[in-house]
Amino acid sequence: MINILRQERTEKLLWSIALPGFGQLLNRRYLKGVLFILLELTINHMARLNTIILLSFKGDITAAITAVDYQWLMFYPCVYMFAIWDAFKDAGGGRSPYATLLFVIPAYMATVGIMYSDTLKICNVLLGPVWLPMLFCFLGIALAAIIRKIIATLETSSFASK
Repeated sequence: MINILRQERTEKLLWSIALPGFGQLLNRRYLKGVLFILLELTINHMARLNTIILLSFKGDITAAITAVDYQWLMFYPCVYMFAIWDAFKDAGGGRSPYATLLFVIPAYMATVGIMYSDTLKICNVLLGPVWLPMLFCFLGIALAAIIRKIIATLETSSFASK
């Protein structure tokens, strides 16, 4: 039974990664699902996200930087990660202490990646508005896991000293 619930949580999380709002629809949270889909479509269109993804995959980072609307793109990581968190939580996930950090810190980090995506080079390579935020998001996941472990260690040692 526990494995089935875990599989359902994972399924809803993965569908939400595919498109924000899909996880909510699977959770039968139709209003939230439609709202997230509309937000995703609006931000995607206004930021020209599909265009910059296409250009980035083709290796034309300069054209991607020219095409992007940074004012709109900066909304995307937080909406995206919140939709994933919301679907996962509604499916019964995220009950462990500080599980939210695994979604919040990557959202912040991806936003920082967007802000520097037109100038920051890694190993003298400009990654642009798709690859740098993704890299920062994954770094945020690692950072969040480390922070959770530190907090758990501090709480355990604090509890043990009482």
